[in-house]
Amino acid sequence: MLGYWDPFSELSRVQDRFFGRPTLDREYAFKPPVDIFEDEDGIHVQAELAGLKPEDIKVEVENNVLTISGQRRMEYEDKRDNYHRVERFYGSFTRSFALSDEVSREEIDAKYENGVLTLRLPKRPAAKKREISVKASAH
Repeated sequence: MLGYWDPFSELSRVQDRFFGRPTLDREYAFKPPVDIFEDEDGIHVQAELAGLKPEDIKVEVENNVLTISGQRRMEYEDKRDNYHRVERFYGSFTRSFALSDEVSREEIDAKYENGVLTLRLPKRPAAKKREISVKASAH
């Protein structure tokens, strides 16, 4: 997998570690995993958003782009002799996905259960696959 490498960012991280400054690497920011699959009725998106409340999640469609955004807030910290242990990622996130014209934007449905946001993006009736039977002509 190719990625963007910023040598100045790397130098900054090395300096932060050397001087004992806390860091939050941009590439390790909160980015919830998403599964996308398609069936004959539509496209389905599932985002893993454990620890969020439905009111912390925003789903928008604009200019053929589906955007899921929100914020996971830290509820508590495990403190021991000025030591903080934080292993989960917190903060704001945004995930955006391009939509095809076959998606019926007016009928998108969102459900949130057990930490998983499930979006159902139904296809327009004209976009559904239809088999057309071929009839023989009588000559």
